Amino acid sequence: MTSPLKTPDTDPPGWLERRLPVMSLLRRQYVAFPMPRNLNALWSFGAFLIVTMAFMIASGLFLAINYTPDITQAFASVEAIDRQIPSGWFIRSLHMGGVTMLFACLYIHIGRSLWYGSYKAPRELLWLTGLGLMLMVMVTAFTGYVLPWGQMSYWGATVILNAVHAIPLIGQPLSELLLGGDTLGNVALHRLFVLHFTMAFAILGVIALHIAALHVVKSNNPSGIAPVSPSQTLPFHPYYTSRDGFALCLFLMVYAGLVFFLPDLLTLADNYVQANPLVTPRDIRPEWYFAPFYAILRAVPSRLGGLLLASGSLAVLFVLPWLDRSAIRPATRRPMVRLSLPLAFAAFILLGVAGMHAPTPAWLLASRVAMAWWFIHFLLVMPLASEREMSS
Repeated sequence: MTSPLKTPDTDPPGWLERRLPVMSLLRRQYVAFPMPRNLNALWSFGAFLIVTMAFMIASGLFLAINYTPDITQAFASVEAIDRQIPSGWFIRSLHMGGVTMLFACLYIHIGRSLWYGSYKAPRELLWLTGLGLMLMVMVTAFTGYVLPWGQMSYWGATVILNAVHAIPLIGQPLSELLLGGDTLGNVALHRLFVLHFTMAFAILGVIALHIAALHVVKSNNPSGIAPVSPSQTLPFHPYYTSRDGFALCLFLMVYAGLVFFLPDLLTLADNYVQANPLVTPRDIRPEWYFAPFYAILRAVPSRLGGLLLASGSLAVLFVLPWLDRSAIRPATRRPMVRLSLPLAFAAFILLGVAGMHAPTPAWLLASRVAMAWWFIHFLLVMPLASEREMSS
């Protein structure tokens, strides 16, 4: 005769699922999750970002173990990673290449959202968390760029911190908080290392929030019209997992080509020289992903004015859902935006090219023209197009 009382060993197979329904949640949100049928290849860049961030975290942990945040040893520790630690050169190249791939995918991902109106209601929070992630990635990239303690690292950080110092009221306390003194030194390098390491894991939390917001409001699509019946959707698996998997293979081929065959594109030559506060590089240039904002910073004679406009070029994106109140989403169905937005994309690229060149009169003029169009598009064209479309 058996006892009616069951022990944990005799519970049915769904024991864990009944107490912690993780698998059913994953099945609902990442297997059966309904996706629009008409998504194009640009929607794969979100997956690229997640995979690249995973590479960045994994390689960053390895680098942090072998890095010494001290101005007398930082450069030598990076050299030791490259030359003495087995496969250290590969891990560091993977990390540096990841920064380039991360920003390239991030800018394309945001550009796609701008073109297809993915910032409009009800996706405002999704848009804001995405922009917040971009700012966090920028801060993390800046702090990481200083850590090798090369010439361009030191002088690039000096330019940015001097610009921060020009902010009224908060500039001086903020720069002192980062520097721990009057100039870049041991205290500043240690604080930037801690900030870099901490921000990387904070980004993971915001990514989770961003994905959660996406699963609440569902994905936008090229038509801008939400699916109204199950026949207009496909489950995420196997349709989009297989498509994203194929696209990811192509993405990783480009990533590998950058790491193995084009390592010189990953950083500037001056950064292979140890930082020397007494010798200023002939031309202080940022990495390409910061170049558009650096071009704006240089294009304005006032240091504070340049910082405000560089910050404002990002701030306009945060208020875009309220500047553009039209119900029409994709730019293809909006004549004014269809003409203006490609010019804004071109202006951003032109700013990036200008930021990578010496500040000659021609490049300064190009920077000012591109900067002016960037603000004209978001502050003038978008509200006007919105009003026109709402009244028609």
